[in-house]
Amino acid sequence: MSFESELKRIYDEIVSILPPEIVIQKIEFEGPEIAVYSDSSDVEAIEGSNLLKDLAKTMRKRVVFRWNAEKRKDPVETEAYIRNLINDNAEVTNIEFDHTRGEVIIESGKPGLVIGKKGVNLKEIRINTFWQPRTIRTPPLHSRTIQLIRGMLKKERQTQKDILLRIGKRIHRPAIFKDLNIRMLALGGFREVGRSCILMQTKDSNVLLDCGLNVGNPNDRFPYFYVPEFSVRDLDAVVISHAHLDHCGIVPFLYKYGYRGPVYLTLPTRNLATMLQLDFIQICEKEGSPQPYSKRDVKSSVLHTIPLSWGKVTDIAPDIKLTLHNSGHIIGSSIIHLHFGKGDYNFVYTGDFKYQNTRLLEKATVKFPRVESLLIESTYGGPQDRIPSRQESEKELKQIINSTLKRGGKVLIPVLAVGRAQELLIVLEEYITKGFIDKVPVFIDGLISEATAIHTANPDFLSGDLREKILHQGKNPFLSDFFETVSAQSERIDIIKGGPCIIMATSGMLIGGPSVQYLRGLAEDSRNSLVFVSYQVRGTLGSRIQKGFREFQYVDSKGRTQLVKHNLKVFTLEGFSGHSSRSQISQFLRRIQPRPKLIIVNHGEESKVISMSTMIHKKLRKSTKSPKNLETLLLK
Repeated sequence: MSFESELKRIYDEIVSILPPEIVIQKIEFEGPEIAVYSDSSDVEAIEGSNLLKDLAKTMRKRVVFRWNAEKRKDPVETEAYIRNLINDNAEVTNIEFDHTRGEVIIESGKPGLVIGKKGVNLKEIRINTFWQPRTIRTPPLHSRTIQLIRGMLKKERQTQKDILLRIGKRIHRPAIFKDLNIRMLALGGFREVGRSCILMQTKDSNVLLDCGLNVGNPNDRFPYFYVPEFSVRDLDAVVISHAHLDHCGIVPFLYKYGYRGPVYLTLPTRNLATMLQLDFIQICEKEGSPQPYSKRDVKSSVLHTIPLSWGKVTDIAPDIKLTLHNSGHIIGSSIIHLHFGKGDYNFVYTGDFKYQNTRLLEKATVKFPRVESLLIESTYGGPQDRIPSRQESEKELKQIINSTLKRGGKVLIPVLAVGRAQELLIVLEEYITKGFIDKVPVFIDGLISEATAIHTANPDFLSGDLREKILHQGKNPFLSDFFETVSAQSERIDIIKGGPCIIMATSGMLIGGPSVQYLRGLAEDSRNSLVFVSYQVRGTLGSRIQKGFREFQYVDSKGRTQLVKHNLKVFTLEGFSGHSSRSQISQFLRRIQPRPKLIIVNHGEESKVISMSTMIHKKLRKSTKSPKNLETLLLK
């Protein structure tokens, strides 16, 4: 069966389901969605029924209804109608029209008020204007990244529509083979932490799960793309679990070498990944190291992204469906669930996950429709990896800060821009508000402010308690006056020379960025403290200092190398980690529903991967595997 025959079959099926008064002009595959275009005036026949839900349920595909251009109301009149309909309290900041897809995009500070109770306002807009409304949130904090992405998508709407049509044609091509064989090829992140990359293959399809770089080894950054089984041209899709460079940092490289397919992820992951990828290019430029891709490749990646919500089933290949679920690691991070064939096999990949509620996020999901095999991380999977509770770590952080400030010192906290930084901002805001620590300046440097702005634009992905405070109580800890953003080198010098304070700066592993500059400036004063709150990859400066090294090499702005001896008091607070501890991994495995038949362990130092795999096999009596990079597993 050809693609055209499949399109005709679906068209006939839709026509047979819809009532005769709704005339269908055409249908298009826009990526994973079926877009149904009509010039029918009877909008209420659609709005007042479950037609779209019935269509999606019957066809097991995502369906969106749109009206032909001739039917849509004039944009000027439509904007006036919307502004008159929507309450001023919704804080509408912009209204734009996407003529290629028949959408009106309403940007506001409070999208919930735009939507209205049970979606009543959106329904009214459709009935009276024949435009399909879509809401987006105005970030309470200005985000350069979100502004850049939205501007890019606005400028390239026709290009993006063409991309979606091409992707849709590839997704909905007929499957050639009836028998299902599934292989998993380890391209990176197996018996190591870094460059996570997994190739999932059937006879018909090829899907890449994560595409990261090796943060700790600049001489060996890439996944094993050179293997004969991997071909950029054969890829149907890339799915990204979350926005840390060891999981998303090499995605634009694929577009540099000819990939033109989709990238599936959540909206916060798209925004944060773009921010980190652009920053990575800048770091390469400053260090004079080779750039694996350009800003143009990042743009191409953005145009091909298809953001998904958690829990929505999406076709990504002729024989593969995708569903994303909360993983609790960072905002927007996802557990990836692949559904092969017609219910024949289900594969779940945790990515990095946290099975514990935090101030920032809800814990990882454990309920899935079906699970035959599970690929699970083991960053803290060793028998010695007991992670203290959040309460213990917060108490210890308070003691460290108070004792350091009391002796006139400064507290330097190197943090990843995404995740740990925002968790600590919430904690520090509470400490100062309640008087648990002295009110001293809290300086925020590097990408932290930009990442935090992206968090404020996506409160729906935050924990229930934090979401309640932000959306309904008007208490947003990220907007606190206690925090001061640093943006210039001269400011850093003043901070280093100044009085007691708290400094949060990227990078979290001391492999570049302002945190290394602060380390150099504060190193010789024994009154100062250095506090690690995130995992330190082997080979990084952070890892060496954590292990007791008292000297490090520092390259100044003129390229001169200095040997620096530090007298800092060094602390590690692993309770703030976004990874699950060994006991939390065990709890997750005991509570996952349904129970997988096979558990595959990755993303950890070799000894921890083997230890975790052995423990699961002995205590949980499950079949386990812990493959090395370049190994292939035949799952079915």
